[in-house]
Amino acid sequence: MTTANIRLKRAYDAAADDDGTRVLVDRIWPRGVSKDKAALDEWLKSVAPSTTLRKWFGHDPAKWDEFCTRYRHELQEDERAEGVQRLRALHAAGPMTLVFAAKDEEHNNAVVLKQLLQEG
Repeated sequence: MTTANIRLKRAYDAAADDDGTRVLVDRIWPRGVSKDKAALDEWLKSVAPSTTLRKWFGHDPAKWDEFCTRYRHELQEDERAEGVQRLRALHAAGPMTLVFAAKDEEHNNAVVLKQLLQEG
């Protein structure tokens, strides 16, 4: 399992043939994106941050480190941990793209999930 086979892509960007398995990792469907355009293989709502955490963070880069800590803690909860195991299985099977809606491509839950998967 190599880390190079995990990509991050906004839901608003076109799907590519080399994306591998495309997984939406947000709890809310991306506004204005059709199911056809999203070209998803799976939607894992369970790995998305809680509504409380998402609203607290508000994609404020100043809160990034604390968001990562809190989110990783949430990912250890039962339902979310099962979702993480599903991501690990998909990752083991081949290339995967974590799809997200956030405008900030450096400070979002998909970045944390990718790091978590890379850690093994």
